[in-house]
Amino acid sequence: MDELIGRLATNASIDSAVAEKTVGIILGFLRSEGPSENVEALIDRIPGAEAAIEASRSGGGLSRLMGGGLMAVGTRLMGLGLGMSEIQNVSRELFHYGRDKIGADQMGKIIAGTRGLSQFA
Repeated sequence: MDELIGRLATNASIDSAVAEKTVGIILGFLRSEGPSENVEALIDRIPGAEAAIEASRSGGGLSRLMGGGLMAVGTRLMGLGLGMSEIQNVSRELFHYGRDKIGADQMGKIIAGTRGLSQFA
C-alpha cells in the first residue's frame, strides 16, 4: 500500500493521508460495483487494501444518504478536498498501478465492467 500511496501522492499531487483514503473509497466502490473476480484479484495484490477499504467505510451514515454508485464516490472524494481533475488523475494513476499488478486485460475488464468508470480510465 505504501508504494501505491506514494505513487498517488507524487503523481497526482495530493497529500498521502488523502491518497490513502481515496484508495479505500475507490477500491470499496470497485468491490461493490465491479466484476468481483477481477476486483478481488486486484485487491489481493495490494497489501493493506482491505484495511484501507474498511477505514473508508467510516462515516457510513452520510454515504448511505448519498446513495451508491459513481456519484456517491465522487461526492466522497470531493469531501476529501479533491476536485474533478484530481479525481481523474488519481483514478488514472490507480488504474495504471492496477495494470502493473494484475495485467492490462484484467484491469480492462474492471474498467469495462464497472458502470461509468471508463471516463476515468
